[in-house]
Amino acid sequence: MPIFEYVCQDCNSKYEKFVRSRLAKVELECPECGSPRASKVFSAFSTGSSGSSLGGRTASTGPACGPVG
Repeated sequence: MPIFEYVCQDCNSKYEKFVRSRLAKVELECPECGSPRASKVFSAFSTGSSGSSLGGRTASTGPACGPVG
């Protein structure tokens, strides 16, 4: 069940909307101004990792995948 991001075309406020199905009709109403005029925006997502992080890389105890350097 995805959460989509929208931006209001009247006040330019950005908000999220929980949607039960991609095929469902979504009723939009801006939480700031109440306008029903909004556009879906591209949103990035991230995932977690169970390893310890080293400068954006995940620590590994396995062998290297090729020559280093």
